[in-house]
Amino acid sequence: MTRKRLNPYLTGGITADWIDYLLAFQEAGADAVEIGLPFSDPMMDGATIQQASDQALGRGVTVASILADLTAAHDRIRIPLIAMTYANVVFRNGPEAFCRQLARAGIGGLIVPDMPIDEVDRLEAAASAAGVDLILLAAPVTSTDRLAEIGRRSRGFVYAVSVMDTTGERDALAATAAPLAHRIKQVTELPVLIGFGISTPAQAATAARAGDGVVVASALMRRVLNGASPGDLRAEVAAYRAALDQVDQEMPVARAHAEVSGDRR
Repeated sequence: MTRKRLNPYLTGGITADWIDYLLAFQEAGADAVEIGLPFSDPMMDGATIQQASDQALGRGVTVASILADLTAAHDRIRIPLIAMTYANVVFRNGPEAFCRQLARAGIGGLIVPDMPIDEVDRLEAAASAAGVDLILLAAPVTSTDRLAEIGRRSRGFVYAVSVMDTTGERDALAATAAPLAHRIKQVTELPVLIGFGISTPAQAATAARAGDGVVVASALMRRVLNGASPGDLRAEVAAYRAALDQVDQEMPVARAHAEVSGDRR
């Protein structure tokens, strides 16, 4: 059985030693890391990710410098990397050149949250040609027909946006998360990862019971912005990993109970 996936997010260039955070996530059991390529107007991101992007941009980082850092660390990175950025960045020099840049730096996936599926054809072709998985997003208000198209055209997994809002920490998992994951699973065999607002290991576990894993972003970037070290973040990510592993252990027991109950009927 494939374990529940944990994809933590890291803003590229947020600190001078940002690669150390990436390696800490890897050591803590991340299945992949989502690398944010900073943009000056991240419309789908809340205050924390915006601040992280501003901090990185203030340090003078660029897409080229982030990819150069990843290339230099290539021999130490053992897990998949996924870039997350905005259409303005992708189309600045054309999606073909952009996707080739990602592939050369060892990035195998791409998320562009402000690209509607109706306009994704050129980017989809460019990503495919470069060997980069274009990962599409689905929201609670997405229609069933549109969900089916997203499930058909997404690569790697489908990103379930748990709430109609920007990214950011929340006191509880959105009530719309589980129903959305269920709807997506009706139209695709791809894994469904839930993101936006996953703020604690307990919330991650709840989300993973409905989906196939989680993306954790703002909760981790807030800790980096507050001065937490790579070692501190290793412990944070390890706690999320432990919560998801516990869900994996629960599932065979739950299935066994269901089968016994079925036999008794």
